[in-house]
Amino acid sequence: MRFRSVLTKPGLSAIAEFKRRSPSLGDIRPGAAPGRLASDYASAGATAVSILVDERFGGTWDDLRAARACVGLPLLAKGFFSTEEHLRTAREAGADAVLLLLRDLDDGQVAALMRYAEELGLDTLVEAHDADELARAAALRAPVIGINARDLSTFAIDRSAQLDLVAQSNYLPHAPVVVAESGISTRAQGAAAELAGAEAILVGSVLMQAPDPAEKLRELLARPLVKVCGLTRQEDVELAAEAGADLAGFVLAPESPRAADAVLPVPDELLAVAVWVGEAGESGASLDQVHERADGTVRGRDAVLLREGERVADVLDLPWEADDPEHWERAAAAPGRIMLAGRLAADNVATAIERVHPWAVDASSRLEVEPGIKDPDKVRAYVEAARA
Repeated sequence: MRFRSVLTKPGLSAIAEFKRRSPSLGDIRPGAAPGRLASDYASAGATAVSILVDERFGGTWDDLRAARACVGLPLLAKGFFSTEEHLRTAREAGADAVLLLLRDLDDGQVAALMRYAEELGLDTLVEAHDADELARAAALRAPVIGINARDLSTFAIDRSAQLDLVAQSNYLPHAPVVVAESGISTRAQGAAAELAGAEAILVGSVLMQAPDPAEKLRELLARPLVKVCGLTRQEDVELAAEAGADLAGFVLAPESPRAADAVLPVPDELLAVAVWVGEAGESGASLDQVHERADGTVRGRDAVLLREGERVADVLDLPWEADDPEHWERAAAAPGRIMLAGRLAADNVATAIERVHPWAVDASSRLEVEPGIKDPDKVRAYVEAARA
């Protein structure tokens, strides 16, 4: 089935949503044309498109038909579906998948609708928003599970609870495809869902509210992520965020000339990374970067990036205060998610990205006035060059 299969491609997939209004925000984009916007989403890198067909979101079945006429991407019909007739209508209007809300349906209803959807050639996105609903989705062996950060009763967003559920879903025995829904408005938030184990994110309101929804989607999906490391001052954290960085690094190894006393508060558009030598401690950071120990130097060459103790990426760096002319070639040949580090700055980061195609880039020493104190112009130029 097309919808499920496209979500399993390498990297983070995006389901871009079309809706004219929402119960929590009211009217968002009342005059939006679904066909045109679906086409724009496709050109911006969407893996699939979600279409709200419920009148509470300003939608109709004609919106789904209009999108189907304009794009070949898989289409997810979203509404409050509870009958076989709803599923037949979705299929006839051009849907490839339908939403089933565990909040509104009992297990018998969901099981029956999943079976009928399969007969029609439809995939299903079974949505959970708490641990009990995730357990139900697991018992039903739902092939695609959506983890919604928004409580549909209160409209409150809890991204931390969502990420915990996404991480739990990685251990379900039937290995579902997992989609993180709602609450994602920055690259860092999308990356957090990716590193927790989500294959895809579903984004709607943030796109529909943007002046250019397709450009906002491109921004959310842009890689590599950009890390500014060796931060020791709150003003430099704010500088990194203002410049457009995604990751803020705090070195918690006392022997480093850039050692920070603690992980400082970071705004929503950044993920905090605690940098250690030897083993990770407690810091409150979203991620831990743990370097090898090496006799006679501050740190060993390479590191692993951990989320809740689980390895999620490799950090490939230069030896401490040494060079390696084969560094980029070594990094380009490495499998998996790679964060590339090692004397990066505005003058070489674009070339490094072109040569290595890393998941993230990391710079520190060449962005400084002195160890631990950033130069605003160098930080801005580095981020701009990495984003070019």
